Parts: sequence; C-alpha cells; structure tokens
Amino acid sequence: MTTTRDRDERGRARNARPRDAAGRPLPHGTAGVDRVPEDLVLPPDEAVTEAQRLLDEGLPFQAHEVLEGTWKDCGDDCRELWRALAQLAVGLTHAQRGNARGAVALLRRGVEGIRVWRVLGRAAPAGLDLDAVTAHAERLADDVEAGHDAGPDRLRPRLRGGAVRHPDGERP
Repeated sequence: MTTTRDRDERGRARNARPRDAAGRPLPHGTAGVDRVPEDLVLPPDEAVTEAQRLLDEGLPFQAHEVLEGTWKDCGDDCRELWRALAQLAVGLTHAQRGNARGAVALLRRGVEGIRVWRVLGRAAPAGLDLDAVTAHAERLADDVEAGHDAGPDRLRPRLRGGAVRHPDGERP
C-alpha cells in the first residue's frame, strides 16, 4: 500500500495537515491554527512585524516559518542573521513543546549565529534589537537547562525595542 504525499505545483513535498499552536501535525479534518503559507516571503521589516505578532500570540513555530521565508530569500549579506533568528524561533517552539534539550540547543545555536553575523559590523536590519534578543535567548536557555519552567511569557521575546521582562522583574 502506498500513500500519496501532498505536493506543490513543482512536485515538492508539502504537508497540508492542520497543525496545533506548537506546530505539531494534527489528524486530517481536525481544526488547527492558521498556517503560514509555505511560499510566504516578506521584506525584512514586514517579516519582523509579522514574526513579532505571532510570537505575541504564542505561536513561535509560525514565527519561525515567517523568518525562514526571509532567510531563504535574502541576499548573502544577511542570510546567516535571518537563519539565526529562525533558529531562535525553533528553540522557542521546542521550549513550548517541553523539549528542553532541543530548546537549549536551538536557542544557543541562534545566539551563536547572531554573534557570528555581528562580527561583520553591520547595522541590524528592520529595527532588530539584537542585544535584547540574544540576552533573552541566553537567559531562557540557561533557565531551561537548569530545569526551570519556560512559561508562556518567556516564549515571547521582543524583536524590537527590548525583551519581555522576566517574571521576577529582571530583564532576561
């Protein structure tokens, strides 16, 4: 018995199954959250705005999809930065799903990618606050690694204008 896969017009495999808020596939016919179109490519400023909206709604998997579209479409000068931002969103997704090991690995990989990109000395595009983003991701990775709960508010970093406040009042 063979199963047919969802494919796009060019024959590339796609997955049309609905997904939950954490991006996990649901059975066909189940109501899921709105999906980001697989071919969505936004300019950097719009991508950051949309990714922030999705993060604020507790949808880091979908934010990753938005950032990934920009990563795959941007020029070589910013490609690694957008990839690092997409990795941070995947790290948030793993934290949301309770996968501590995956969360820590992807958060740290994203932070390292941002640091490597920053060595180039370029200004951050789209008003990104890379200091706040990396500080938030590092603190979250440390806390998850130490076994602390990554509550929903910790999974909503601010991409522009500073990170969310940590529950104890400190900045991440």
